[in-house]
Amino acid sequence: MILERKKAPNIAQIGRQYDRQYETMLQQFDAQKSFETLSKFTALMQVYAGAMREISTKLENLDDEFQYRDLPNPIHHMESRLKSLESILGKLQRRGLPLELESVKNNIRDIAGIRVICNYIDDVYEVADMLSKQSDVNVLRVKDYIKNPKPNGYRSLHIIYTVPVFLSDGPHVTPVEVQFRTIAMDYWASLEHQLRYKNTLPDTDIAEHSKALLACAQQLSHVENSMQEIHRDISRHREAVDAVERIASASRAQRAREDIARVDTVSSENSKEETASATAEPPAGM
Repeated sequence: MILERKKAPNIAQIGRQYDRQYETMLQQFDAQKSFETLSKFTALMQVYAGAMREISTKLENLDDEFQYRDLPNPIHHMESRLKSLESILGKLQRRGLPLELESVKNNIRDIAGIRVICNYIDDVYEVADMLSKQSDVNVLRVKDYIKNPKPNGYRSLHIIYTVPVFLSDGPHVTPVEVQFRTIAMDYWASLEHQLRYKNTLPDTDIAEHSKALLACAQQLSHVENSMQEIHRDISRHREAVDAVERIASASRAQRAREDIARVDTVSSENSKEETASATAEPPAGM
């Protein structure tokens, strides 16, 4: 897996990023829109970016291990993102929370987000369990929308982890939201997101499509469960065959060791006889 290094944002970039359409929000965020506030925000985003890298690295290490050991890989692919300042401030406003840095740190847990796409539902829980068991990762909150889908049909496993980010002034324990879902769940969620946020359709059409998407979610759930059972049966058979082969291989190795031991015993006995013959006294008259 090749990772592209991205430059970390700096204060000047953040200042240029938001034009006049966000000016009101920025002024609410800090009446003076001061250098100090932008500096603190930049430092805060650096910490979240570091936490996202920490979790991403752990997932990439698991992905590498599956490939190295030639094991069935439950991870199909991964995506990551940091929330924009616009999105962060908008979330605070919708919740009626103060537009302050402390409010961001205390109330928003999904600034750093990672999406792990798996092939099957079992894979979702397997990868989540492996990540959750790592000693320096703490599970802060779990929302299982696979076992309990949202009313609109959305399915995914959301886990908020905290992980320490070690900087020059010490560790910063930082939350990262990881969404685990299957390919089908991700495919559905992408279209639902587009319908909800990125369309110009009239409300009547949106309502009609929402109903259709709910039906699609239910159908996909049925299909995924059926495919999961097929995959489980294939896996069980493969494991049974592998177990038989391991037993047969161990038996062959044991027989080989026994054959070598017998050969060594015979060789040792022959060597003793030859030694005894060579050292025996010659017959009288010789």
